[in-house]
Amino acid sequence: MDIDRRQVLWAGGAMGAAALLAACSSGDGGPTDGKAGGDGAPKSGGTLRIGALGRAGAITRDPHGTQANESDYLVIALVFDTLAMPGAKTNTVPRLAASWEPSADLKTWRFRLAEGAAFHDGTPVTAEDVVWSLRRLRATPSGAARLPGVKGPESITADGAGTVVIVSDHANADFPLLTRLATFVLKKDTPDSALDKAPGTGPFKLDWYRGGNARLVRNDKWYGGTVRLDAIEVTMFETPQAMANALLAGQIDVASNAGAVAARTAATRKDIQVLRRPDDMAMPIVMRTAAGSPFADPRVREAMRLVVDRDAMVRQVLSGYGTVANDIMGTGDPAYAKDVPQRKRDLEKARKLLAEANFDLSKTYSLVTTEDVSGLAESATLFANQAREAGIKVEVVKQESGAFWDKTWKTGDLYTTYWGTNDSVVFFASKTMVSEAGQNEAGWNDPAFDAAYRTATATADEKERAAALKELQRIEHERSGYLLWGMADGIDLAVAKVKGLPTLPGYGRVQLEHAWLA
Repeated sequence: MDIDRRQVLWAGGAMGAAALLAACSSGDGGPTDGKAGGDGAPKSGGTLRIGALGRAGAITRDPHGTQANESDYLVIALVFDTLAMPGAKTNTVPRLAASWEPSADLKTWRFRLAEGAAFHDGTPVTAEDVVWSLRRLRATPSGAARLPGVKGPESITADGAGTVVIVSDHANADFPLLTRLATFVLKKDTPDSALDKAPGTGPFKLDWYRGGNARLVRNDKWYGGTVRLDAIEVTMFETPQAMANALLAGQIDVASNAGAVAARTAATRKDIQVLRRPDDMAMPIVMRTAAGSPFADPRVREAMRLVVDRDAMVRQVLSGYGTVANDIMGTGDPAYAKDVPQRKRDLEKARKLLAEANFDLSKTYSLVTTEDVSGLAESATLFANQAREAGIKVEVVKQESGAFWDKTWKTGDLYTTYWGTNDSVVFFASKTMVSEAGQNEAGWNDPAFDAAYRTATATADEKERAAALKELQRIEHERSGYLLWGMADGIDLAVAKVKGLPTLPGYGRVQLEHAWLA
């Protein structure tokens, strides 16, 4: 598993071509426009204690490495900046890059760095630092998925001290969305052995780090504006329940991504805020489409999508903290195809399709899952029970997180996965569904889908783009390897004194520079 896969749990999607072609500047104020905790003038000072999920065996300090823990990603995202970030009014707004502008053919993008951006040691950030960082990122095992279309180091260059030029081998009006999550910038030539002490550019500086727990202190010279908190202390918890218990006991101030069960428990407490981010996380079931898989026949995949009771899944797995989905990834995209008929349970049609495809109902099929996020394993169990009503025998296999990402993800025939972004249909297409995608979870290869994707990303014409996006989603709904039954709300718990928490989903919600304590 690679950094992009995990980072998208906290990342958003794409910006529309029309806005991108306007060469974004200051945008809409970033991901902290939505404030939690009521009104009042923000105050400075204090230490915010935040809990985040993680496991000791999965700790990493490399901003371009495998991010298996939310606790590590939270620390990295506060210490290091990416070129862009999610926004409230437009999906992509500037961060370390103040603006960007494409060439006429949408293949070459010029990113101008923010004025005054500096590393924590006072060294100014230059285009050479960014180029070195992006080349390092691109050279990772999954580099092609992180920066698709950028074929080698010669495609990432500096133009003076303040401009980075990136060249793609194909037109892509949505290219800036790729810079929203993995493009953490380090100082040029930082050795791997010094990553744990490498200075970042973000709103907080690392004070200390021990076994997944960390203390961050305010960067008074941050180019992005005023930071209110004196410090943030991050505590790693292995389960949402342990984290929620720590909040209720007064040991932490915020329980990040605590889940529906914890929300139910906290709902009766007037001293606890339950902060919901609607439709924040997708937890689809992946069916391998490649030859040799029992789910290679599209009729079988359609049958699997017809056996699920989506309302029951949302009600029982998510405790109602979510919404029914329609097997199209990117439900929050303004271009999401709401006119595609909602797929509903139809056991009779499912049995008919299975018979036509000669699907072997005498076998038992393993559905591999993990307990990485709240409700994931429960969704697998409930689906297995529902599938049996159509004669499909499904055995749920719980796998340890590390083993799952190393042995099952992208190769398994039937497994659960999860994505914490939903605001871009194009994002999912580029990352997980076009035939050359580095994270093609289902092994899907559909020339018509690829063609629709290329048309959508290669044009700034709104009508042509809209038609291509609609066709792309129609194909995905009809025959992709995803069974997306619902979208889970993201849920943070916080004590009453915490104000200004970000309310955007994905990567936007770890931007805590505007949080403050009453």
